Amino acid sequence: MSAPTPDELVNWAGNHRYSAGRYLRAGSVEEAQQAVADADHVRLVGTRHSFNDLCDTPGTLIDLTGVTAEPELDEAEGTVRVTSGTPYRVVASFLQERGLALANLGSLPHISVGGACATGTHGSGAGNRVLAAGVRRLELIDPSGELRTIADNHVDFDGSVVALGALGAVTRLDLEVEPTYLVRQDLYDHLRWSESIEQVTELLGSAYSVSVFGRWNDTDPTEVLVKHRVEPDEVPLDWTGGVPPMAADAAFRLLPGEDHLTLRGEPGPWAERLPHFRGDRQPSFGDEIQTEWFVDADDAVPALRAVTDLAAALGGELEALLAVTEIRAIRGDDLWLSPAQGRETVALHFTWKRDPMAVLSMALRIEDALAPYAARPHWGKVHGAVDPGLYPRLPDFRDLLARTDPAGKFTNDHVRQALGLG
Repeated sequence: MSAPTPDELVNWAGNHRYSAGRYLRAGSVEEAQQAVADADHVRLVGTRHSFNDLCDTPGTLIDLTGVTAEPELDEAEGTVRVTSGTPYRVVASFLQERGLALANLGSLPHISVGGACATGTHGSGAGNRVLAAGVRRLELIDPSGELRTIADNHVDFDGSVVALGALGAVTRLDLEVEPTYLVRQDLYDHLRWSESIEQVTELLGSAYSVSVFGRWNDTDPTEVLVKHRVEPDEVPLDWTGGVPPMAADAAFRLLPGEDHLTLRGEPGPWAERLPHFRGDRQPSFGDEIQTEWFVDADDAVPALRAVTDLAAALGGELEALLAVTEIRAIRGDDLWLSPAQGRETVALHFTWKRDPMAVLSMALRIEDALAPYAARPHWGKVHGAVDPGLYPRLPDFRDLLARTDPAGKFTNDHVRQALGLG
């Protein structure tokens, strides 16, 4: 068992220090299997991009980012097999070099495939599902230390992909691939926040991927990042009334630091346009905390109004803590614990300054404002108590958990509360 260092026991944002009694950065699947078999309690950690204690444990914390292998392409099945600790940027580069692609990517290509899928992480686009919806097969270590595989024709599959690490240690995943494609992204700033939220459903459905950035008022800028799938040399026209986009080299005011943002204004490979941030640069702000909630697309306008009204009532307190908000659409899916399960979804994402107590307090206020709209929190970001009633398939997931891990080896207090296990 390798000795942990302080850096290895802190999450990406630096707002959570892991309390695990033992830490292993496994060098092989076999080493991880033995560690699972020997432990009473186990949790998995990947690129440590969770902003809460979802991945923590008083037992053994296993890091699978050291279990590396080149992705394996199965052309007959139309899939690529990757280790769970592989960052999306590695998968994207591998596929692009071979003329292939994934349907979507998150804003950060630095996150691990296993962690992103386990927590229901997503990109943008009213026609695009969460990243986990592209999984076709899982390999995981069960509580006894044995390897199991679950394919998409298995009765338990829809409950096993977005599973919060509660069913076992996922070691490999098969992802669905498609032919490569080009994407052009453009930035628009002609809409005010109040105008954007009133037509948000139309905005988010107007291109392959759309993100609305703002700060909950009409004083600060509102910027809309629009990504079209295009043919070579194609220039998308007439987006929302034919207003021209900002110049490709114009400063993005709400996402500062142009050197780490992907290129705008000309078509390029999907792998270099769908993420907001370049895979070869330091991502995002770094010194931040994130929260996010998911509402039914039919409730998006009143939900956005509710938070806008809250921000106004707080007299600038919300904006003083906030770096930026991003609004995105997600297609519904059938994965039991997915934030988009059973409904077309709009996501309200917040990037905050790193002030943990203030962020938690503000998150609880936002949750109160969103309570009438059955808002589901992002599993890996800061949130209050989870209402298990928000997930219609949760009883099925509890039954699956009772069958596969009756002793709760892979759960922790956070997971038990979220699943209503007491």
